[in-house]
Amino acid sequence: MKPVKTAVIGCGAISDIYLSNMINKYATLDVLACCASHRENAEKKAAQFGIRPASTDEILADPKVELIMVLTPAPSHYELVKKALLAGKHVYTEKPIATELWQAKELVSLAKEKGLLLGAAPETFLGSLLQTGRKALDEGLIGEITSFHVAANRDLTVLASLFKFLRQPGGGICYDYGVYYLTALVSLLGPMAEVYAKVGNHAKTRPNVVPFSPDYGQDYVYDNESQVNAILTTKSGITGTFSLNGDSAMQDQAYFTIQGTKGILQLGDANQFGGEVRYLPNDPREAVWQTLEPVSTLSDNCRGLGVADMARCIREGGTPEVSAEMPCHVLDVIEKIIESGKCGQACTTETVCDRPAAFEGWKELLK
Repeated sequence: MKPVKTAVIGCGAISDIYLSNMINKYATLDVLACCASHRENAEKKAAQFGIRPASTDEILADPKVELIMVLTPAPSHYELVKKALLAGKHVYTEKPIATELWQAKELVSLAKEKGLLLGAAPETFLGSLLQTGRKALDEGLIGEITSFHVAANRDLTVLASLFKFLRQPGGGICYDYGVYYLTALVSLLGPMAEVYAKVGNHAKTRPNVVPFSPDYGQDYVYDNESQVNAILTTKSGITGTFSLNGDSAMQDQAYFTIQGTKGILQLGDANQFGGEVRYLPNDPREAVWQTLEPVSTLSDNCRGLGVADMARCIREGGTPEVSAEMPCHVLDVIEKIIESGKCGQACTTETVCDRPAAFEGWKELLK
């Protein structure tokens, strides 16, 4: 197939892996240009990857550009995605799709109205880790699913010292990190129906603890959520726990399990594409953890995979694995977690999405 001509808006730290993969790894994409809020940053990045620097307006007005990848901080997603859709471009954006649900709903409706494809990260659920788990569930390895449990940690004091965008709306532990696990859960178990949560912020004023950063030793304001403890129930009636602690150790420690009548499935870090999937059978004669065979080789940092899949659908038709409705629903779940934490009551989600199909044909996307 003819590669889809693509441009990138945003040249921050995450752009290196996206541009490298989109240019060198995926056959469905032809990256033409990049832009940044500061022209010199775009020029440096363009020189690094052999593409041309441009302004946002130039990219939006370029008739050759069919697909735009947005890599800017979360608060700018709504405006940029909307502009790109109005300019007739297909769009894929970094997570979250927007910082407020009403914005996401509007963007989903606009994309449908214009006949354009819209998607948003995270796309890690397309990697070997979660697709191996998906296959095990589909084949009934653990029998009837009875619960799920997620517990993960980070040190937001360090991270928000390094990355100022984490101090902005959409930079909290749930929006920036929990979104990986919520997307994984939706991809494995389907959409969520109800949430009940306790949400907190351990410290609204935090010290910059990174010696080489410009404002080292100074305090900064952190208004986002840093701790989340929730009970989630899927539309199909499965209830589980979801716990995030942003005031813990720097190194992410992921605990992600799905329990069933025939055993337990242990998944790894949903922020990664690869990792071990282990199975503990409900059999006293074989009560030993077994490592499952990966279903694909998509185990390294495969960012851009969702963009490449969207490009295939632009050319060949069909629904992208990362559809607009899925990140919109995940944002809905996040909003309801925050809302429940404020009101002290269970909250019902407003949106729904299809459980994405198993990711087949991934080899066709690779060079």
